[in-house]
Amino acid sequence: MNRFLSNATNRVDAKGRVSVPAAFRSVLAERNIQELYCFQDFVFPAISVGGLDLLDRFERQIAVEDPFSPAANQMSLLIHGGGVFMKLDAEGRLMVTDFIRGFTGITNEVTFVGRADHFQLWQPEAFQVLQAQAREERKLAGRRSE
Repeated sequence: MNRFLSNATNRVDAKGRVSVPAAFRSVLAERNIQELYCFQDFVFPAISVGGLDLLDRFERQIAVEDPFSPAANQMSLLIHGGGVFMKLDAEGRLMVTDFIRGFTGITNEVTFVGRADHFQLWQPEAFQVLQAQAREERKLAGRRSE
């Protein structure tokens, strides 16, 4: 398995660390991702986490644009200005920094959400609400296509 799938909620410890789910750590190890690129998601109140390949993908998109165009500048603001590098500690924990807390509203629990080639950090209730909303919208879309 080399995809981030499913979701899990873990508690933030007294020192502000959270254990990354074992299945997600396995994918990180399989992909040899040691330094995590984390950025504030473009749509959701979540932090997206992946390897350098994720950052490279966005930088390739910027490279095909005129570097002075609004699109290139906006993308750079989002992926560079809204991104940081982080590492897991020896026990597979991630520090829940102000960068994460301020954007997501995370306090004492983190929901890890698989997104195939990366995963996201969510405030648990926000994830539940938006997942239910997405499910309902997909259900309605299916009814309209009948």
